[in-house]
Amino acid sequence: MTTAELLSQDPGWLIAVKGLLVFVLCVLLTLMSVWGERRIVARMQMRVGPNRVGKFGLVQALADGVKLALKEDLIPAAADKIVFIIAPIISATTCFMSFAVIPITGPVSLFGHQTAMQLTDLPVGVLYVLAIASVGVYGIVLAGWSSGSTYPLLGGLRSSAQVISYEVAMGLSLVAVFIYAGSMSTSEIVAAQSQWWFAVVLFPSFVIYAISMVGETNRAPFDLAEAEGELVGGFHTEYSSLKFALFFLAEYVNIVAVSALATTLFLGGYHALPGLTFTEQWLGGWFTGIWFFSKVLFFFFIFVWLRGTLPRLRYDQFMKFGWKVLIPVSLFWIMIVSTLRVLSLQGASRMIVVAFASAIVFVVLLVNIAYESSKKRSRTIVETELPEPTFAVPKIPAPQLGEPRV
Repeated sequence: MTTAELLSQDPGWLIAVKGLLVFVLCVLLTLMSVWGERRIVARMQMRVGPNRVGKFGLVQALADGVKLALKEDLIPAAADKIVFIIAPIISATTCFMSFAVIPITGPVSLFGHQTAMQLTDLPVGVLYVLAIASVGVYGIVLAGWSSGSTYPLLGGLRSSAQVISYEVAMGLSLVAVFIYAGSMSTSEIVAAQSQWWFAVVLFPSFVIYAISMVGETNRAPFDLAEAEGELVGGFHTEYSSLKFALFFLAEYVNIVAVSALATTLFLGGYHALPGLTFTEQWLGGWFTGIWFFSKVLFFFFIFVWLRGTLPRLRYDQFMKFGWKVLIPVSLFWIMIVSTLRVLSLQGASRMIVVAFASAIVFVVLLVNIAYESSKKRSRTIVETELPEPTFAVPKIPAPQLGEPRV
């Protein structure tokens, strides 16, 4: 029995229970993610991190949430009050809706019913997730516009341009997955990875998606919508209390959502690592959920690692990378994957497929060598064309050993 047929037999109360379980899991993961990020970044920076509230500081995120909820709720006089209140609600609700089509476990028994930890299985499930993600940016844009202030407006405009740019690259990176899986259903894509994960077979698509999901979630080094250096706090500068907490919640749930989608599309979903498939039957099938969340936490660690390692990009560098690098590379990779898929479906020999792939690699190497040589040549021309100064240029003496540097 397929996952769609299994889910079609769920009664209404069971669907509500599964929805509540997913909501509670997302909130708990948010609390643990805040604590985990602070501890991991502290380790990277040779600090201790939160260790006072609860054992190992585990209750610190909950204490921060309670503090935010009890703070004074201020609305600026120049703000559009209705839109100002609705904006964080849009951001917080849309990120939860993405989990409706994410398969968290395989077939399990829940309250005596045979089902799967997935609310529904749409034939275009991945497109549903992309659509929900694109609606979520309205919360950020409306928050910036309704604040009645310049800096939040600039942060909202930046975020809209950022999401549009990187959603295009993200959508293109998923085309190769659709071609190989033959479906846009999340459960069927997971089933298509029973032998090889798409992170191996479609590695360029995996890399492009991993970069795009960081840009999509406004996380470092792409957190330009809230760059405190030039935008104060960005789109949520004027927010406080519970409405600010909703934006905070939306950011972390969105991280979990894109990580869950990456797990589903590229890392085999809830399936175990190769050679450990026998563990999928443990705990009546519920052990597959442990495999799923282990992969999600792996992606979350990558998010934290990037934040603790890389500096923020300039806005022009960010947009140039999205439009001039990711999107052209995605289009080129789609043509390669389509050709290879047609060759394999038409029964071409393995020698022909390998020869075609080797020719593509050779062409890419030639283009890269030509690009690097042209860049080096242009740099040399610029350096040689600089005229000698007609005035005296003083030389700064190097400090002697033991002298303090000024």
